[in-house]
Amino acid sequence: MLEIDGSQKSGSGTILRLSIALSAILQRSLHIFNIRQNRPQPGLRPQHLEAVLTAAKLCNAKIEGVTPGSRELWFKPGEIGNGHFEAEIGTAGSIPMLLTAVLPICFFAKDDINLHVMKGGTDVSHSPTVNYLRTVFLPVLGRMNFCASITVQKYGYYPRGNGEVMMNTKPSRFPQPIQLEYFGKLSSIKGVSVCTFLSEKRVAERQANAARNYLSERGYASDIQIVNDRSNSLQKGSSIVLFAETDTGAIIGADAIGELGKTSEAVGAEAAEKLVAEISAKPTVDDHLADMLIPYFALTEGHSALLTKIVSDHLKTNIWLSETILGTRFDIKKVNSLYKIEKVG
Repeated sequence: MLEIDGSQKSGSGTILRLSIALSAILQRSLHIFNIRQNRPQPGLRPQHLEAVLTAAKLCNAKIEGVTPGSRELWFKPGEIGNGHFEAEIGTAGSIPMLLTAVLPICFFAKDDINLHVMKGGTDVSHSPTVNYLRTVFLPVLGRMNFCASITVQKYGYYPRGNGEVMMNTKPSRFPQPIQLEYFGKLSSIKGVSVCTFLSEKRVAERQANAARNYLSERGYASDIQIVNDRSNSLQKGSSIVLFAETDTGAIIGADAIGELGKTSEAVGAEAAEKLVAEISAKPTVDDHLADMLIPYFALTEGHSALLTKIVSDHLKTNIWLSETILGTRFDIKKVNSLYKIEKVG
């Protein structure tokens, strides 16, 4: 049985999510304790709870201790299934975080999986936006032969959520390593600016214009799609994602979400400022994508590498867990102003 102490490293939900995914893939029982020990509200929150329950559905797992606030659980996986599955968060808890929690499991199914996630947040704080997953994360995974698509049926924001997403995955028969070692030359900057039931205030357009102007003043042209959404009458909100592509295949992203008291112009400028900080350093992945890719590096044979401008707590945590559970080995080297993360074993 895998024994994992959730208070180690970041002490966050990332330990729970990745431990569950690797347990399901390996079909090894898991006991995890001190769940989210280092967070203000330790234990299972609604989105973590639903992630575990969804993972259990996917692999016919037997579970114990999976209750709100629980700091300890047992997860005994069976064979990973396929077909249609449903999940319901019931709050503005992050749908993208649930998707990233179960996505590795889906890739090791025998056939396609369609996962319908309801009543959650697609664009909330402390989480990538759903359009970041669509435009940055999934395209890079596709290059590793991990193929998935996401369709947004309803956007959802804090505090009511009510977002709805469909994710389709195909089994990864021959996952491939990836070498993201050279930034190359910038080829384009694109984006998606979305608002829900705020078109009369031109929120999506104002976000896009602010981002476009910020980038233009620094010498970067951009093409930002404007989406005036009307999918969720219960919760107004907005977000923007920007992503830069280079001639070596690197994709670097940045996003921001609308909040009460925060102007649309501030939202757009925030995302643009983040993106400029990234591309000025010339990494091959942004700070968030770096830690998200580690499990996929670990699950492929051969050498994979990336360049990132920081080594975050989440990145170090994912490396530690991958080495602990899978026996892989990673090296971290300073290369000028960047860090090179290599999976070498």
